Amino acid sequence: MAAFLWAGTAIAQELPRPLTDDDFLSFDMKQAAIGHQLFYDPILSGNQNIACAHCHHPDFGTSDGLSLGIGEGGQGLGPDRTPGIGAAKIRKRIPRNSPGLWNLGARDIHTLFHDGRLSISDVYGNRFNSPAQEWLPEGLNSLLAAQALFPLTSQFEMAGNVAENQVTGAVHDRIDKGWPILAKRVRTDPDYGPAIVAAFDEIEATEDISITQIANALAAFMAVEWRSTDSPFDRYLAGDTTALSPHQKRGMNLFYGTAHCSTCHSGPLMSDQEFHALALPSFGPGRTRQWDPYVRDVGRMGESDRLEDAYRFRTPMLRNVALTAPYGHNGAFPDLESMIRHHLNPEKSLSQWTRDMADLPNVPWLQHADFVVWDDKFEMERQRAKIDIAPVELSDEEIHSLVAFLQSLTGTSVETPPFGVPEGFTP
Repeated sequence: MAAFLWAGTAIAQELPRPLTDDDFLSFDMKQAAIGHQLFYDPILSGNQNIACAHCHHPDFGTSDGLSLGIGEGGQGLGPDRTPGIGAAKIRKRIPRNSPGLWNLGARDIHTLFHDGRLSISDVYGNRFNSPAQEWLPEGLNSLLAAQALFPLTSQFEMAGNVAENQVTGAVHDRIDKGWPILAKRVRTDPDYGPAIVAAFDEIEATEDISITQIANALAAFMAVEWRSTDSPFDRYLAGDTTALSPHQKRGMNLFYGTAHCSTCHSGPLMSDQEFHALALPSFGPGRTRQWDPYVRDVGRMGESDRLEDAYRFRTPMLRNVALTAPYGHNGAFPDLESMIRHHLNPEKSLSQWTRDMADLPNVPWLQHADFVVWDDKFEMERQRAKIDIAPVELSDEEIHSLVAFLQSLTGTSVETPPFGVPEGFTP
């Protein structure tokens, strides 16, 4: 099949090539099986009360169904997760939306996180530019393995508050000092220790297990479990012209044509992996830097320290996007239609946005800060002034066609992954 839009389109623009096995890194299934168990096990959290799966669960498209998540100290799963009670209750919402984990084992991915603070680079001599700088452990098998390390060191995600446990105390001293404590927990476990020795050729005894094998196992699992290349759109790209409905084809024409979606959502992965400012509504604690005098999130500028990067966020990939609501770096929009309408006219959408569109679990002791940024007129003016995309006029019918196309990006095998949720996992 030719890599162009179907007959009748107003703009003949190339479609991406189909994804193939060659587009993905290869991972060991024995290591993935260990990562599967670790992903759903709270053993990797400081207080052993939260697992990776609490914020990245397949029931919510490998996200959590919330605008801003509830991390360490919370109870339950997804939109029903509560902020905890007593001394264990949360002290802060997670500042950004929990991203989906689809196709993160792709070879071409070079940057991760909403602000791009993790990327492939030799700036520190260890293959990665990361928050751990030169203290990142050696031997990581992928960018995804490096990514897996950082929720473990985050106070509000998995590590816990200072003075609550040995892990978070060590991390407070230096980011890499908590990982050996977690590695010792895992290697002294009677099940994990021998299994890891059997799965990794570079170690001969449980005493040799480090955070490197743990991160590599987690990466292997995520890459294998949530690889998605069998959506109707993927079948269409591979030559099956009947895979999309006429409604979805009209949306595809718009996506790769007059709606200009593919300007940023480009290539086989449907992301340019670059950063763009869309003036999404602000709320929550923000991701403040040490010298920020107030709640805000400057996006890419927080990593690059370049003023031109202010309020820019990474373009997400779009496979299975219909499963990962709410949308935006902070989950500001509850559905695909509202997210599309914001892209078409950010300034108008921002003026019409209401606070009830954000899915924020009730946390009475944090609510005073949830929308405090709106009281700072100068900060709000700065955000409104930074928009990188031009308005596009589309009819309601055309917007609905775009939604239909985005729904065609859902894989047919998402309900039958290689591993699935372990029977022993309890929210």
